[in-house]
Amino acid sequence: MPIVNIQITREGSTPGATAATAAQKAALIEGVSRLLLDVLDKPLDSTFVVIDEVEPENWGRGGLPVPQYREQQRARESQ
Repeated sequence: MPIVNIQITREGSTPGATAATAAQKAALIEGVSRLLLDVLDKPLDSTFVVIDEVEPENWGRGGLPVPQYREQQRARESQ
């Protein structure tokens, strides 16, 4: 019984979106489940997929919370 945990930041992929849509989450669940079926022959009905959405300020990269890291990267790119 595979259990797959996907963590994403709670933000959308398009301007103004504040989270992944239900359709995007469904596509992730289907895609991961099919991958386990294709690669490991795990039946779809025995695969569990959990999607955790995390606020960007609760993630860190490069020693900074993600919003600050991204701001730093934008500043570097504009130089």
